[in-house]
Amino acid sequence: MPAPDLVTAELTLTGRITTASNATFVGSIGDTPVVYKPIAGEKPLWDFPDGFLAHRELAAYLVSETLGWNIVPRTWLREGPFGEGMVQLWQETDPGQHPVDLVPAGRVPATGWKRVLEGQDEKGRMVSLVHEDTPALRRMAVFDVVVNNADRKGDHILAGSDGHRYGVDHGLTFHGETKLRTVLWGWLGDALTAEELDGVDRLSEALQGDLGRELADLLTVDEITALAARCARLRSAGQFPAPGGQMSAVPWPLF
Repeated sequence: MPAPDLVTAELTLTGRITTASNATFVGSIGDTPVVYKPIAGEKPLWDFPDGFLAHRELAAYLVSETLGWNIVPRTWLREGPFGEGMVQLWQETDPGQHPVDLVPAGRVPATGWKRVLEGQDEKGRMVSLVHEDTPALRRMAVFDVVVNNADRKGDHILAGSDGHRYGVDHGLTFHGETKLRTVLWGWLGDALTAEELDGVDRLSEALQGDLGRELADLLTVDEITALAARCARLRSAGQFPAPGGQMSAVPWPLF
């Protein structure tokens, strides 16, 4: 849980992120900059009819904390100017770093990067979608598999100047059916590391205890059951899965 003052002190809004599909505001609680997404500003989605997106954002944070990988910035629920919503610590990013990028086809660096797909840009030039080949992004890809992230765009990965990578915008997660849509497909079929497998084991165990009880207030029983099943399948396979389901394997737009 966040400090009491982050829950009860006044939340002051300073702007709105107009590119977001749901109402998303930036503001502060005292000297602490935050992002605020009120439940009242959520648009109904035909394929996510159960519960609120804000609850899924909090559930994603709880899973991130259980994994121990610090993927999702501190997130909590509280009242704000437009009612209850999700509040998350604002993260400063390094504009010179691009964990996910588009490069001319045939110019993917030989090391340090993974190619996901190729296509044409708006001028008809062939380009490749690439992402970093780093432990931080691998862990995020594992996280996306277990939470069934349906919207891992490139811009949902925040690059810190210290090399840390945060993932944000997790409202479209935890669906009972396969919905994984991500730009992080570069390790498809690769074996999981011992650290990654240990994280999945921690999550599976926690679902039988405190984490399972916390998630029961945020997700449906079927969604929690599906989460446990994804962990079991991933642990048994021991490798990054291939795309599945009936929808595109990547989100649109990509960024």
